[in-house]
Amino acid sequence: MNSLIVISLILTPGTTLRLQGKSGGGAFQMSMARHTFSVGALFALLLIAALPAQSQTEMTLYTFTGGSDGGKPASTLIFDKVGNLYGTTQTGGAGSGTVFELSPDGHGGWTESVLYAFTGGTDGSEPGYAPLIFDAAGNLYGTTYMGGAKRQGVVFELTPAEGSWKETVLYSFVGSKKDGGNPEGAIVMDGAGNIYGTTVHGAGTRGAVYELSPAGGGAWTERVIYGVEASDGGLAMDGVGDLFGTSRDKKIFELSPNGKGGFNAIVVYTFLDGEIPQGTLAFDGRGSLYGTAYPGGEFGGGTVYRLTPGKNGWNEETLESLQRHSPDPFHPLSGVVVDGSGNVFGTTVSGGTARDGTLFELVPTGGSYTLNILWNFNGDGADPHGGLVRDGAGNLYGTAYFGGHENAGTVVEVTP
Repeated sequence: MNSLIVISLILTPGTTLRLQGKSGGGAFQMSMARHTFSVGALFALLLIAALPAQSQTEMTLYTFTGGSDGGKPASTLIFDKVGNLYGTTQTGGAGSGTVFELSPDGHGGWTESVLYAFTGGTDGSEPGYAPLIFDAAGNLYGTTYMGGAKRQGVVFELTPAEGSWKETVLYSFVGSKKDGGNPEGAIVMDGAGNIYGTTVHGAGTRGAVYELSPAGGGAWTERVIYGVEASDGGLAMDGVGDLFGTSRDKKIFELSPNGKGGFNAIVVYTFLDGEIPQGTLAFDGRGSLYGTAYPGGEFGGGTVYRLTPGKNGWNEETLESLQRHSPDPFHPLSGVVVDGSGNVFGTTVSGGTARDGTLFELVPTGGSYTLNILWNFNGDGADPHGGLVRDGAGNLYGTAYFGGHENAGTVVEVTP
């Protein structure tokens, strides 16, 4: 967006030309002591002064030290009902990662609190990959990639209790073909309280889609409902309870409840041009699915794609092939978020002016999309592995795996 600029020309004794005015939120002044000015030179000065101000602003909400506060956040953040942010770090805390909360301090800043620090034992280790979820009662749920009884990861619950949070391990994976191992992608919860997620490993190199169901008395029962090829993208659920996910063998799959306690599985789409789908899929208001793939695309830097349901199945459309020109973004490792106008927002771990990654936007423009770089990371963060979350005002929040004073990662806010 261009800013309104007001310019005044003041010719003072001594033939000094001064340009004064305002652009955006600040004033400027330029002066030049010369005896003559051509029309062209004067026009050039006016043109420089009237250049548009940057329409995006970035604020670093928190810089991790890698110590007791955590380090290397890799997952997408979530909001609670009053605007606090929650996330996980892969390292720090007691040595094996944390669950943290960021709360507005009322003075334009944010305060970080560690809700739980993992020890790396049976309570889990490395929770930094999958985003957290809330249930209706305000309890938090998540997974760790390692730790647990067999060091194959856990599903955990955090319950607020007397000013602190209590961790309960709901399930420890053993890494067999019956339960999978090393959960990494996003989890979802249905209306009955069942939790669904994916694992990277299971039987051999194959991963699994699992269901975790409350069995009464605090116990939970786990079962594998679908075998996939090393799924780390997580799951998305539509309004009728169908599950959609990605796998490393280039497939998008759908699991639909069959009414008998099981699921019918179909492959929605298979990529043929080298793309490997990354991150968690996102729905728009019309039921279309959006996601990212890397590598692949026309320039090798990955793609942003859309899948639209039709009479004869799902139709795939590439919205953008990344790495078209330097410093364009490339290497997307997470999914995207779509607003009500159809704008698509995401992150890349590579590209940008400092090559430290970007926050980007795709804007619908007459049947195609225009790529805008909303932010280039440069010291304020690097390698944003996680995706983005939007607040009610359209501001975007994300994490960077590296960067900051201790190179332990940051949390940032970008106002488009």
